[in-house]
Amino acid sequence: MKIKEVILRHMKLDLLHPFTTSFATEYDREFILVEVKSEDGISGFAESVAMLDPLYNEETVKTNWHMLEDYLIPILLKNEISHPDELSEKYYSYIRGNYMAKAAIEGAVWDLYAKKQNASLSSLLGGTKKEIDVGVSIGIKDSFDETLQTIEERLEEGYKRFKLKIKPGWDVELIDEVRKVYPDIPLMADANSAYTLQDIDKLVALDDYQLMMIEQPLAYNDIIDHADLQARLKTPICLDESIHSLDDARKAIKLGSCKIINIKIGRVGGLTQSRKIHDLCQENDIPLWCGGMLESGIGRAHNIAITSLPNFTLPGDTAASSLYWAEDIIQPEVTVENGTILVPTSPGIGYDPDMEKISKYTLSSRKYR
Repeated sequence: MKIKEVILRHMKLDLLHPFTTSFATEYDREFILVEVKSEDGISGFAESVAMLDPLYNEETVKTNWHMLEDYLIPILLKNEISHPDELSEKYYSYIRGNYMAKAAIEGAVWDLYAKKQNASLSSLLGGTKKEIDVGVSIGIKDSFDETLQTIEERLEEGYKRFKLKIKPGWDVELIDEVRKVYPDIPLMADANSAYTLQDIDKLVALDDYQLMMIEQPLAYNDIIDHADLQARLKTPICLDESIHSLDDARKAIKLGSCKIINIKIGRVGGLTQSRKIHDLCQENDIPLWCGGMLESGIGRAHNIAITSLPNFTLPGDTAASSLYWAEDIIQPEVTVENGTILVPTSPGIGYDPDMEKISKYTLSSRKYR
């Protein structure tokens, strides 16, 4: 498979509602849409999930564009690819870090490869599910009442798991209020690295609320302190930001740093690495779920495909397009029925990029040959 052309588009979509975590409030989403074209004119699509600012991790939209333009695209255009696995295992393995940039171009090649094979991306990755269970992530609101109202709305829409963003001062009291009203809903808390071991009493207090998990309570690059914390908690710790690679996952499992892992395709460097981490966790009885980065429909489609693998046993964050965007850039948009999303069976990601909408939301673009 020879790539003839790569197109980068700097996109911007406005969120329907602000989304607040412990480190930032987002009002819109700027990202890079990657399109790769083969010599026979077939295109594959993926997106970079890097943020504008280095808040979630060190990567940004600008640094991803630099890495794609100056390093990753030239390698791709210079070499013939027989399988997408070769990108992370052979061509990009010597380039340190920059996982989101690598994942973006690798994902586009995976979509193209699946289309050329006339197969769904899910099936080529080893997916076994015809539908996936999904939950919803609820950002930090202005009041407990607003949080409760949002939960009620999402319950009516059929979502199967509720993730509440927390931070110091917006944690135990919030969870207590939610449990008074909804004692039995599947509930988890996501701290986005807002705590330290000095907050251990506050985190241990969350054990009283039958949470599915506490996601990434401590530092974004930590594995050691999470092992100490997990030994003190009954509630499972789920690691997110700490897991950048297969080796990180192996070390976390060996140290007992977590009992659950959240895979984000961009954070771990692509679909090939996501599948490897999946297999490792399956061998070690560590359940997985797929996190979200406020993706457009292109990124959501990739998340759906990886979530179809068998060890993604917990509902992920891949909610419907309509929760985030007035209009998405795919047809049809991602929809949720009774808390599930059907896994597409058509070739590639299974959703058609809407080129008219893509053009509408493109700030700038550049072609590489």
